[in-house]
Amino acid sequence: MSSTSIIIMATIVAYLVIVIIVGIRFSKSSSSDEFYLGGRKLGPLVTAMSAEASDMSSWLLMGLPGVAYAAGLCDPLWTAIGLAAGTYLNWLFIAKRLRIYSSQINEFTVPGFFSKRFGDDKNIIRLIAAVVIVVFFIPYTASGFSACGKLFGTLFNMDYHTAMIVSAVVIILYTTLGGFLAASTTDFIQSIVMSIALVVVLGFGVYKAGGMGNVIDNANSLAGYLSVTATHTAEGASNYGVLTTISTMSWGLGYFGMPHILLRFMAIEDHHKLKISRRIASIWVVIAMGAAILIGIVGSAMTKAGALEQLPDGETIIVDIAKNISSHGALFAIIAGVILAGILASTMSTADSQLLAASSSLSEDILKNTFNIRLSDKAGIILARATLLVIGIIGVFIAWDPASSVFGIVSFAWAGFGAAFAPVMIFGMFWRRTNKWGVLAGMISGGAMVFIWEYVIGPTSEYLGKIYELAPAFAVACIFIVVVSLITGEPSKEVTDEFDSFKKVLASGK
Repeated sequence: MSSTSIIIMATIVAYLVIVIIVGIRFSKSSSSDEFYLGGRKLGPLVTAMSAEASDMSSWLLMGLPGVAYAAGLCDPLWTAIGLAAGTYLNWLFIAKRLRIYSSQINEFTVPGFFSKRFGDDKNIIRLIAAVVIVVFFIPYTASGFSACGKLFGTLFNMDYHTAMIVSAVVIILYTTLGGFLAASTTDFIQSIVMSIALVVVLGFGVYKAGGMGNVIDNANSLAGYLSVTATHTAEGASNYGVLTTISTMSWGLGYFGMPHILLRFMAIEDHHKLKISRRIASIWVVIAMGAAILIGIVGSAMTKAGALEQLPDGETIIVDIAKNISSHGALFAIIAGVILAGILASTMSTADSQLLAASSSLSEDILKNTFNIRLSDKAGIILARATLLVIGIIGVFIAWDPASSVFGIVSFAWAGFGAAFAPVMIFGMFWRRTNKWGVLAGMISGGAMVFIWEYVIGPTSEYLGKIYELAPAFAVACIFIVVVSLITGEPSKEVTDEFDSFKKVLASGK
């Protein structure tokens, strides 16, 4: 191994040691509430940045620049606009309401909130929601383990399985030790590392491309590269279309149903500070996605200038630029290590949050509440850590095959959560008349439509196949919630009184 590779690896190892220390620092949880929601003690800055870091994952530093590098501005731009809008609206309309309401009914998991909000005494809603989380998040977590393994394997010529296991052990270790507070604090650190990576790579890339003038000239020379209505292909510009644009922007709908993001809203220490969090999160998301897209465009100019080889897979562009940076000496190798740690951080920040969400659903919502298992606080912590460890081990087994298509679950899981949970969350916050039967119908129909659209409707129609399954599934869930709620009678007085109490607190501003 060369001296440059040793310096890069040492930098990444130092970063991994830091996140483990954070896990040890927050290892003294006294109850499952504190383990899974941090006792609602998050500050506004950590709330904002941990929510966005856990959301973006390696997609920000690999997927988005890769699409821009290969196809130009159009596709990543509309995706970013949809996600930025979804981020802002989620913070604006859901965050404060969920923090107040979840605290009022004393719930610290998303399935538990749904169950109590709609008066489901038999915990059917809780069970279905928890199963959805476990089913989608375990392979989602596995994709994070796999990404880390492939990154280390590619960089240092390591065996994939060794690299994947080491990465998984670190993530499982600090999350098992420190729970939600450790995950949120490390996510905050990871957001800083991700930001540094974006800024340094962008600046270096523009310099190596010969300045922004060359970047713009190169983009203008490629048909459709800077268009907002067409994408660039080897054959020339390809029309993007209104339907495809709307479908791409529908990714933003998913935010209202993402458990690992919603938990951050529930965990802030003071709901009055959510306005600060909203501003920080929204600004960071716009800047980060804008920088990621620009890196892809700059990378194309670097290739033309001879600073980069033609990349068969544009998703590795930041990795390749980091390698280029590292060739300029020891200090630059450390900088490259920080950049590569940023890619690792983006993956870890999502995997740890998914581990916690899946673990809380299994231990709290399924074992303790659905099956009515009563435990002391100490026993509850042991169960929480044990289930998290088991889920982590299952994730390792799913990620064992380096050639597996586990990454395909990411967009599918996003659609699944968006369709099953987002309409329920929106109606639960704004419509007093929503009842548990409408919620059950919406959750089941929305989740089912994701599968139906993906495997039945989409493949049979070239036109409909262009539509991301989240959009039609979200619409179907909303229709079922309204119709079934109206034909099955009003919610119980206890449920409506609780809703009225929530609205009073919200209106009072206290």
